[in-house]
Amino acid sequence: APRLADLAESLEHGSVPSFRFHEHHCASPLPRAYQWVDGSAYVNHVELVRKARGAQMPESFWTDPLMYQGGSDGFLGPRDPIPLADEAWGCDLEAEVAVVTGDVPMGASREQALASIRLVMLSNDVSLRNLIPGEIAKNFGFFQSKPASSFSPVAVTPDALGEAWKDGKLHGRVEVELNSQPLGQADAGVDMTFDFATLIAHAAKTRALSAGSIIGSGTVSNRGADGGPGKSVQDGGAGYSCLAELRTVEALAQGAPKTPFLKAGDKVRIEMRDARRHSIFGAIEQEVAPA
Repeated sequence: APRLADLAESLEHGSVPSFRFHEHHCASPLPRAYQWVDGSAYVNHVELVRKARGAQMPESFWTDPLMYQGGSDGFLGPRDPIPLADEAWGCDLEAEVAVVTGDVPMGASREQALASIRLVMLSNDVSLRNLIPGEIAKNFGFFQSKPASSFSPVAVTPDALGEAWKDGKLHGRVEVELNSQPLGQADAGVDMTFDFATLIAHAAKTRALSAGSIIGSGTVSNRGADGGPGKSVQDGGAGYSCLAELRTVEALAQGAPKTPFLKAGDKVRIEMRDARRHSIFGAIEQEVAPA
C-alpha cells in the first residue's frame, strides 16, 4: 500500500509517465481468485425465484443467509461474450454487487468482516435457470447451473465511494439494460437483508478466507412501494436485475411468463453511476454467443 500511495502521488504530480485510462481495455479486476462465494442478500429475489419453481421460502431465510461457492478458476472479462451451448438451459443475467476481501480469520466478527473489505465492484452472475431445479433436487447445491461469472472493469476502494458506501452496503442504482432497453434500476442499498459484514462473517464461520476472496451479494432486488414484487422500469418501478424475477411477475399477473431467457445475440449491460452520472465501476457489456 505505501508503494501504491507513492505511485499515486507521483501520477498526480505528473512526475512519472502515464497514459489515458480506458475501461474497454480492462480484463476482469481479478481474472481468477482463491474463491468466489455468492450470497443471496436480497430476500425479495429469493422469494420470487422460488415462487417461479413452486417452492416455499422457509422463515429462516430472513435470518440465515443463503450462500454457494462458485467457480473461481476463470472469470469472464467485462466485455467477453457469454458462451451458451444450449438455449434450452434458460440463460439468465444476475446484476450483483461484489467485494474483495483481505485475509479473514475463521470465526470473524461482523466488525472484523467489515474491516476486511478491500474493493467493491459489480458482477454478472450468469445462471442457467432450467438446470437449477434438477440440481437442487439432489440436495447438493449449484454446479452445472452456474457457469463463469463476470465483473465490472473497475474495482473501487470503499473510501473512494464516499457516501455511496455505508454500513457495509453499496448505495446507488444498479442500471441494467437488455438489448439497449432498461430492465432494472434497483437501489443496491435498499431491501438488502444481509449486509456484507454479515455475509463475510457467515462465510468465515468455519473456515478462514484468504486475501483475494470475492463475496457476492446475490441479485440486487427491490420490493414495490406496496410491498409486492415491484413494477417494471417502463411502468415507473425499479424493474428487475434478472429475467427470472420479471418472468415470475409476468406469471403471477398473466398466468405465464412472456419474456424469454437470453439467446444468442442478446446484449446485457450493467452499470452504476454517481450523482453526476459518471460511471463508478465502468460497464459490464456482454453479448450471448453460441458455445
